[in-house]
Amino acid sequence: MRHDNGGDLLVAVLRELGIDTVFGIVSVHNLPLVEAVDRELRFVPVRHEASAVNAADAYGRARGTLGCALTSTGTGAGNAAGSLIEALSAGSSVLHVTGQVESEFLGSGRGFIHETKDQLGMLTAVSAYAASVPDAMQAGRILREAARSALAAPGGPASVEWPIDLQYAPQTDEPAGASPPATAPAPTADELAAAGALLASARRPLIWAGGGAATARDELTRLLEATGAGLLTSNSGRGVVPEDHEQVVGNFATTPAARALLADADVLLTIGTHFRSNETADYTLELPGAHIQIDVDAAALARVYPATHTLHGDAAGTLGGLLPYAGTAETGWTDRVAAVRTEVRAVLHAGIGPQAAICDAIRAALPREAVVARDVTIPSSSWGNRLLEMYDPRDNIFPRGGGIGQGLGMGIGAALARPGAPTVVIAGDGGLAVHLGELLTLAQERPRLTLIVFNDGGYGVLRNMQDRYSERRSGVDLVTPDFGLLAQACGLPYARIFAEEHAGPVLSEALASDGPTLVEVDLGALGPMKTPFTPPVRIPGQ
Repeated sequence: MRHDNGGDLLVAVLRELGIDTVFGIVSVHNLPLVEAVDRELRFVPVRHEASAVNAADAYGRARGTLGCALTSTGTGAGNAAGSLIEALSAGSSVLHVTGQVESEFLGSGRGFIHETKDQLGMLTAVSAYAASVPDAMQAGRILREAARSALAAPGGPASVEWPIDLQYAPQTDEPAGASPPATAPAPTADELAAAGALLASARRPLIWAGGGAATARDELTRLLEATGAGLLTSNSGRGVVPEDHEQVVGNFATTPAARALLADADVLLTIGTHFRSNETADYTLELPGAHIQIDVDAAALARVYPATHTLHGDAAGTLGGLLPYAGTAETGWTDRVAAVRTEVRAVLHAGIGPQAAICDAIRAALPREAVVARDVTIPSSSWGNRLLEMYDPRDNIFPRGGGIGQGLGMGIGAALARPGAPTVVIAGDGGLAVHLGELLTLAQERPRLTLIVFNDGGYGVLRNMQDRYSERRSGVDLVTPDFGLLAQACGLPYARIFAEEHAGPVLSEALASDGPTLVEVDLGALGPMKTPFTPPVRIPGQ
């Protein structure tokens, strides 16, 4: 099959992949690609390349599929690198297509505009897959290979650099044939039987679900209910079983009540969780000695905690194989799990003081399935990642790598992926300032998105750390804009919450809108949390 240029080929491949929206910034070194996408699909002109990747990442997460970002070469690709690191950390399926200088000058070191030293090496370092298009006959093969890599477990971004002369050239492409189904790894029958015998012996079982369990929602729910176990989750595993289920303790493993539950459990089954430092108190959390670990990534097995049985396999198939071995919890265990579930939520709800009204109002105003995208900020880290209930893992979008400033770009991508429901973005004033220009993307594209900005005049998490451990503040107190005037300048509706009783009415109205709204939470007027939040990191000597 022949295409007039690389843009036409890219559109054809994206249609094969079911992608209807692409995020990026136009450049002299990607112009044929952008023009074709804008003509045939939907091109969203974000204001920074990092946001392009964040938006494509969240578009894929919210749909459970692949997202696509277009950037320019050199500085443009470099700007995208941080967000590619986030996608790599999360195992997100992102197809990142970036430009490259003309083939004739590639690698010459002449200082050709937009050229950078070893761009492919940089992309390799921050991607799960990276390749360069060598000629006009192989672009289609490389794009499809990149997409397969991004979609394969454990996933991650795939980057393709495409010299500009080859983008303009007529393309020869073989239509995609039916791809053979990927063969998922699976434990042997003997491995399943040995792990199953341990599971069958459990009388006080616990399960810990990470993001890798998202493909096994039905199997996990059946096993949970058959065993009477309690379910802990990582942040990424939230919503795999809806969080209003009475056996879901949730992302509370390091709380005193959950630690006590772990201490008394006789068997722990973990699925697709990598035991990140901030979810295990820097790996000091103690787990039961009898531990069955399931992961599709062989390198993750027993990497952080020892495991009695390691099962290398996809979550759905492996859990299905364990289901016949489900034992029954002892009398009172499931009731205790439910009591811990209630306790950890009540303690956190009381501890966040007036912000509890905002958490309650968001959940009351949102439909059951709607995306909540969160930046790295105190409300997200203290209660948004735990107390704000999730019922589907595709609704739970946040920077898993912990980088600040990515929430709004992610929210825009998710909102455009799921236009039938409202999207909420929880951000801080400091994080929003990193990519303030995306307010203009929000104003231009007008998705059904409510941006809630918690304004405390700086980097509140680090301010709390310095107030607790240091004698002075450094770099944490920032000038913030008048958000009302900023919203007006961007043509965005604006509302302000400065008392608890405002939360319900303001958020109900904003979330009922069919377009964007900026809601400022004035934390100085609202009042402080009962205990200042500090991040779960250790400071040497403290």
